[in-house]
Amino acid sequence: MDSPDTGEIVHRPTEEFAADTNVVAFMDRYDIPDYEALIERTTGDIEWFWDELVEYLGIDFYEDYDAVRDDSKGPQFTDWYPGGRLNIAHNTVDRHAIPGNGTRNKVACIWEGEPGEVRQVTYHDLHRQANQVANALEARGVETGDTVGLYMPMVPEVVSILYGCFKVGAIAVPIFSGFGTDATATRIADSEPSVLFTGDGFYRRGSEIHLKDSADEAIEEAGHVEHTIVYERLGSDYDRNERDETWADAIETESDEYETKSLLSDGESMLLYSSGTTGKPKGIVHTHAGVGVQCPKEVHFGMDLKPADRFFWVSDIGWMMGPWTLIGTHTFGGTVVMYEGAPDHPKPDRFWEMIDRHSITQFGISPTAIRALRKHGDDPVEAHDLSSIRILGSTGEPWDPESWQWFYEKIGGGEAPIINISGGTEICGCFLMPMPNQPLKPCTLGGPGLGMDIDIVNSGGESVADTHERGFLVARDSCPSMTKSLWEGDERYLEEYWSTFEDPPMWDHGDWAQKDSDGFWFLHGRADDALNVAGRKVGPAEVEGALMDHRSVNQAAAVGVPDDTTGTAVVTYVILEEGVEEGDELREELRAQVGEELGKPFRPREVLFVSEFPKTQSGKIIRRAVQASYTGEELGDMSSIENPEALDGLENAR
Repeated sequence: MDSPDTGEIVHRPTEEFAADTNVVAFMDRYDIPDYEALIERTTGDIEWFWDELVEYLGIDFYEDYDAVRDDSKGPQFTDWYPGGRLNIAHNTVDRHAIPGNGTRNKVACIWEGEPGEVRQVTYHDLHRQANQVANALEARGVETGDTVGLYMPMVPEVVSILYGCFKVGAIAVPIFSGFGTDATATRIADSEPSVLFTGDGFYRRGSEIHLKDSADEAIEEAGHVEHTIVYERLGSDYDRNERDETWADAIETESDEYETKSLLSDGESMLLYSSGTTGKPKGIVHTHAGVGVQCPKEVHFGMDLKPADRFFWVSDIGWMMGPWTLIGTHTFGGTVVMYEGAPDHPKPDRFWEMIDRHSITQFGISPTAIRALRKHGDDPVEAHDLSSIRILGSTGEPWDPESWQWFYEKIGGGEAPIINISGGTEICGCFLMPMPNQPLKPCTLGGPGLGMDIDIVNSGGESVADTHERGFLVARDSCPSMTKSLWEGDERYLEEYWSTFEDPPMWDHGDWAQKDSDGFWFLHGRADDALNVAGRKVGPAEVEGALMDHRSVNQAAAVGVPDDTTGTAVVTYVILEEGVEEGDELREELRAQVGEELGKPFRPREVLFVSEFPKTQSGKIIRRAVQASYTGEELGDMSSIENPEALDGLENAR
């Protein structure tokens, strides 16, 4: 199969920019001549890389490990850094708060509330408060290996809670603040925390969102929680019961001294939930060594973090990019920017205003959010100075070329590379990640991340990366941050990730991937969403891309539905650009465009118009909800949906 037309290289870093990147410093240290040799060295000699990385990045172990890894049980159950002892909290906060070391009074977090207030938290502040959280947890009977729930608004205190959990050896369970009662109850019932941190609420688009009521209802449904610690963000009235304590009473009365526990490398640090396409959400188990090494690696090399940088990735603590940002940045004593509210409140220039005001240097966001902000045109962007931006980031879903180009030119000034990454909650990191010294084509994910043995294979498990065929994105080896199993046990873990390719064993990530003839890697959406029309397969992202090539279309979703003739027919839903009128003529234009680009069999049976799609908190379209709405099937687990009102729009689509 010929290599696809993936466009021209549009970004080439200047010699000066490339020479100053962290990844080039690493290459110079180890006499690695170019990008190809870098990937070969770091993915071909896995143990050398992950061993060298610990010292190179300055990650402290209390006690050294006996070996880099023990993979005697296969890649599915690799034990990384066995015998070692460490704690993420030591690396992210304790060592930076030591008097006289230069970072004690450095700002660890700049927080902006939606109404406009700004708070700055130093490493000294963070250290004291994380110690108070740790003491409060122990006072309530929390021990090493116990779970603690975080159903919190995005306020600076979430950082102290996360690190306080790490300090006592508790397993932090972040829960997305946008979840309703059922989704929250499902996670509480599964993880069984005795302590839940929550808030009275937060601001979203100028309105007060009351979180405490949802927390109470979820606890009543799920049980287990004996202590609810409420951070009073709004200062509004809420129902109080016997298990409730305020943040002021529970945390601020505790001692601000605490000796962080020394934990084994495979000690559990976080339980992050990832919604499956069917069944209940998957509990992803992460370790102190795993995320303690992976997140800093990616922020240092991919996002090129420097000491004076200000790092802002639009996220909630309940999505893996929240902990990824905090752990990755704070390991180096860096500054994280956090924001509470909506991206377009009070006006669509909120993010651009924040970049200008706080001199943000790294800015990460989902393609969906950029598509929505792009609808407002260039004027909101051009009203602000974005020259502080050095690196752009994105993740969550495939890009369309037009939105990628807009992000690159308008937000990055045609100079900042877009570090478009893809991995997942399962590894709290990236399988694919461009390096900032690389040239880029629109929408590319560059290539394998450093130390990530990634490939593209056909259904028989044979590599097709260098023949440029589309295939399954797989990992041929483990990495330190790969989930050690699932919370519910090994059976589902092996079935979900290791059952597709067993000889040799490979992690099946579930994405369609392709490497072009110039060496750039691309994703084409979920392999399990593939549309099989009359025996020919196409990814939904391709159909959606063809629709978005039309000047009238802002976003698109494609699903397969039963068809008597072809087995599956393509049905599409589109969101039009502002000011474009719906109509049968446009509908036929869009059907014809898909047919011309992908072939007549993939021409949509129907094109329906909607104003929004149901999406996860990470910005991914929930296609199974779109499909079920059309076919009338049961929706199944909708706990990951951020905007349930979008389901009504699907029902009424024309």
